[in-house]
Amino acid sequence: MFLEKEEKTIDMLIRFVIYGFLGWGIEILWTGMGSLLSGDKRFQGYTYLWMFPIYGSAVFLEKLHDMMIDWPVLFRGGVWVAVIYLIEYTSGQFIKKIIGICPWDYGNVKYAVNGLIRLDYAPAWLVAGLIFERIHLLLDRIL
Repeated sequence: MFLEKEEKTIDMLIRFVIYGFLGWGIEILWTGMGSLLSGDKRFQGYTYLWMFPIYGSAVFLEKLHDMMIDWPVLFRGGVWVAVIYLIEYTSGQFIKKIIGICPWDYGNVKYAVNGLIRLDYAPAWLVAGLIFERIHLLLDRIL
């Protein structure tokens, strides 16, 4: 019984680290593409150390994915958009409360909400949620 619980904890920690690093990598690619599209030929991408635990916490969304695995893809995508907005908004508020600033400040953008989320990112978050589902299924097979 104790060993099962310990193995489950180790599995969750491994998944946390995998999601954290994948999130960082995807964000670096995303910001790099943004810089390239803005004319920066250096193709410079970046992320924030604060993001690792936020991305890593995707491990706690696996149960939600298991619950809605048979739902239509667009409905699941809509759920992911809402969940990602909720996480981005609340974690942004939390970090802002701790250090006085949110690392991602969307304040000057047309579709920003309190500088913490961007409504025009909904399609990207839908795709990100569906990619998360594939990663979750892959991790279930290999871990």
